[in-house]
Amino acid sequence: MGALASNVQVGVIGAGAMGAGIAQVAAQAGHPVKLYDNRPGAAAQAVTGIDRQLARLVDKGKLLAAEREAINARLCPVDTLEALADAGLVIEAIVENLQVKQALFSQLETLCAADCILASNTSSLSITSLAAGLERPQHVVGMHFFNPAPLMALVEVVSGLATDPAVAARIYATAQAWGKQPVHARSTPGFIVNRVARPFYAESLRLLQEGAADCASLDALMRDAGGFRMGAFELTDLIGHDVNYAVTCSVFDAFYGDFRFQPSLVQKELVDAGRLGRKTGQGFYRYAEGVERPQPAELHSSACAEACVVEGNLGVMQPLVERLRQSGIAVTQRAGSGLIQVGDATLALSDGRLASQRAREDGLRNLVLLDLALDYSSATRIAISWSADTSDSARDQAVALLQRAGLKVTGIADLPGLVVLRTVAMLANEAADAVLQGVGSAADIDLAMRAGVNYPCGPLAWAANVGIAHTLLVLDNLQRSYGESRYRPSLLLRRCEAKGGTLHD
Repeated sequence: MGALASNVQVGVIGAGAMGAGIAQVAAQAGHPVKLYDNRPGAAAQAVTGIDRQLARLVDKGKLLAAEREAINARLCPVDTLEALADAGLVIEAIVENLQVKQALFSQLETLCAADCILASNTSSLSITSLAAGLERPQHVVGMHFFNPAPLMALVEVVSGLATDPAVAARIYATAQAWGKQPVHARSTPGFIVNRVARPFYAESLRLLQEGAADCASLDALMRDAGGFRMGAFELTDLIGHDVNYAVTCSVFDAFYGDFRFQPSLVQKELVDAGRLGRKTGQGFYRYAEGVERPQPAELHSSACAEACVVEGNLGVMQPLVERLRQSGIAVTQRAGSGLIQVGDATLALSDGRLASQRAREDGLRNLVLLDLALDYSSATRIAISWSADTSDSARDQAVALLQRAGLKVTGIADLPGLVVLRTVAMLANEAADAVLQGVGSAADIDLAMRAGVNYPCGPLAWAANVGIAHTLLVLDNLQRSYGESRYRPSLLLRRCEAKGGTLHD
């Protein structure tokens, strides 16, 4: 089914930042838009704010003055819900309260035409529940934009039990016509993004709680090695800990206390203290004027690294070999099990075991484990950990080799899976379970995480790059180390490994 014609009236309810952004998107796509808010004057104020945004686009040369005038002409603030009676699509962006939204939709059913589509921008409430009790629940669909709506590409098109597939298809096509990247999702807790993203925060919070490293170092590793735009601590400071913690608690409760979504006591303490992040001036970091941001820890070595031996294929780390060569390191290759030997040190990609455990079980002396990087040929930082019996001189030789390749080296405590690797494995695991449970397709879930929260790579594609077998090995070893169901591997990963395919097959 095609998109709504551009002459179809769109109603937007809620003139806050999100509602105003959605109204702007619809008007820029050519629709006449009516914006309503129950606060007197709020809709008119929002339209004025939209014009300021459009004026900035004109100043930057991204919009013609005539286009600005045309968009403004299509935006109309209204004072009553009755004014939305002629709308073919109404999108609500009001308070996240199930009863309030249900009452609104019930009222809209009596005002709007029988074929009017009622869409909710909810990020967490069940579309099935929102539609329950309505005369036409088949016309209710989720249309979850991401903030700021004019800039963020993703729209989650969420179907409840009663949603007509044709309605979902029309909203999907309409979102495309509005210049967005829509994905289909089933109405389950967190939909796609707010569910799959939980491990991004949870693993950093656990690593901090276990003394792996400080916030600045963990954030730097997620940025400089993992390729994420922000680490978990700076991102939650930006979002607000009250908001982020509430979403985590909501998803945890909705999944009946599944430990995969367990909230963090570290974050709860910040919320209890009123340290909510940037908006209060302090969270994990302090934001007072003149306060300098703490710098990540970095290991330095005065050892000399001129040569190394690469044993076997390094898998996802193979690009590091060429980087070492280009740095002037004499690289000798021989058969083996994916190790790098430099001086007395043995380097290996983590497999989810403690360095000390792996050294003992595999008989590896002076073992130094490397973390995952998005791209070993261009990463600027890498995390390492080392076994209890690794000598200082061997560790320094490993650091010297990595420094010679242009990598900043951050040492962390000996914990399973290091930083980026365990986070990516858990993101992929949750994404795989979402596919298994029919929340969305593998392609849509990867797209959602890239377009909705700016991940550098979709979690499932990333797992394929690391190797499904290695990702599964990391999860199995994490589960053995912690003895928790939190790290249980998805059955879809096991099925994929067994058949030898990818999660996108």
